[in-house]
Amino acid sequence: MQDRHHVVVVGGGFGGLQLVNNLRGVPVRITLIDKRNHHLFQPLLYQVATTLLATSEIAWPIRSLYRDRPEVTTLLGEVVGVDPANKEVTLTSGRPVPYDTLVLATGATHAYFGHDEWAPVAPGLKTLEDATTIRRRVLLAFERAEVEEDPEIRNALLTFTVIGAGPTGVELAGIIAEMAHRTLPGEFRRIDTRKARVVLVEAGPRILPAFTEELSAYAGRELEKLGVEVRTGVPVTDCTDEGVMIGDSFVPSRTLVWAAGVQASPAARWLGIEADRAGRAVVEKDLTAPGLPDVFVIGDTASVVWEAGKPVPGIAPAAKQQGAFVARVIRARLEGKPAPEPFRYRHQGSLATIGKRAAIIDFGRVKLKGALAWWIWGIAHIYFLIGTRSRFVVAWSWLWIYLSGQHSARLITQKETLREEG
Repeated sequence: MQDRHHVVVVGGGFGGLQLVNNLRGVPVRITLIDKRNHHLFQPLLYQVATTLLATSEIAWPIRSLYRDRPEVTTLLGEVVGVDPANKEVTLTSGRPVPYDTLVLATGATHAYFGHDEWAPVAPGLKTLEDATTIRRRVLLAFERAEVEEDPEIRNALLTFTVIGAGPTGVELAGIIAEMAHRTLPGEFRRIDTRKARVVLVEAGPRILPAFTEELSAYAGRELEKLGVEVRTGVPVTDCTDEGVMIGDSFVPSRTLVWAAGVQASPAARWLGIEADRAGRAVVEKDLTAPGLPDVFVIGDTASVVWEAGKPVPGIAPAAKQQGAFVARVIRARLEGKPAPEPFRYRHQGSLATIGKRAAIIDFGRVKLKGALAWWIWGIAHIYFLIGTRSRFVVAWSWLWIYLSGQHSARLITQKETLREEG
């Protein structure tokens, strides 16, 4: 097998895994490198952060996914550079990994727009560690408010600010509000959790700007019904341990969550090619890096033109389509067949939830909102989960929460938590 064409895939997200899955049966050997040992279903990550789901329900060990694929080797490691001349990638250990074809699917991380000093007080949401950090801070805020004597500090502890009103920000704000106003009342003796404030901040003129104005307005109304304070048109100018500056107004808030932007991995810098404003590598129509036909860049790492000059959105379906496309290109090359037509993204719709009983869906000509949209959203996400067990467990968790109003993962597990947050 060592003499087979060697495909190195960096990143075990949606794009990387789709590529590996679609190369089944192709005479190649594959090395899949990721700095974590699991694949994460990111669209439901906010539900771990807000106590609806446990970590094990949305993440799976990568090795277990390919235990029956002997041509696939999984490496736990972090790539820190690419040497296109020698056709190898370098890991943090210094170990070089040679390739015949390289696919970079390294994703993105949080972008603080030049204010990286905000990261410790306003964590973003990209990894399981981020989700458990946010969950810990949210739950601890209520616990600390229960024993706090100073009313001003207590109010700050019971104020939760979500910065950025894209789908992630809207979903986070909605669930935090529902937890405070509907799930936790009756569990505390000295505080009334229904008095908690959830503030959603968006620098742009409206929330969910990728959706139509009608759906955006509906989402805003539903959030307000849940008790979320929606502030649009004013940017955040500072984040501290004490609170957040929204324009010229300071809001005392001890729990901040960042959902305002992302920055691509340094793949473009590794390759020495052009990047867009978000750091995404600008690629050719066949998703190869300019001047490097044996290097592909996909997913959140790549800047691919879609319609009207807009980039393909950084969502799971887009990454999966790109992974499947690159697999077809590799297969055609090895079989000596003509290359497929240039990559063309097919938008399958935009979805976002508002709390546990409402959602909005934009399929283009068809637009839905309310409870029906929520059920369709849920069915779609369960369908895309990996494995029958995960689908059953998540479906059962959602049904239990829907009927009982109780969250299933309200646990603070880190033993250093009180010292860390106190």
